[in-house]
Amino acid sequence: MLRLLRVPLGARVLDVGAGSGWTTALLAYLTGPQGWVLGVERDSRLAEWGAANVAHTGMGWATLQHTEPGVLGQPQENGWDRILVSAAASALPRTLVEQVGIGGRMVIPVRTTLLLIERLPDGRTRATDHGGYRFVPLIED
Repeated sequence: MLRLLRVPLGARVLDVGAGSGWTTALLAYLTGPQGWVLGVERDSRLAEWGAANVAHTGMGWATLQHTEPGVLGQPQENGWDRILVSAAASALPRTLVEQVGIGGRMVIPVRTTLLLIERLPDGRTRATDHGGYRFVPLIED
């Protein structure tokens, strides 16, 4: 998933389903201190544990927070450079696709297929299939 995401130095990255903070920390390592990584997690206890884990890395450009019920991702002006989703959606969530900035990429499992979503310079999106996988379900309110 990280290879498909192609995280550049200085990128603004959203980590959906951040859990323990493991992927948030990996993404922060890839962006370097010029970047910014936000991990979001629905389970409050898991988010608290993950936030502490990320804080212990010493990478102050990465944080993990509990997401509000009914909010998928974290909308941001101009979108995100990269979005990593670590839970399987039942269908491609338009809400997350809309959060991918121009030139950005999102890697997301949909049902049992790993998809790469790219936002093209003209604003259109392109989806490519990267094989079959199994993930925990993404809860979409």
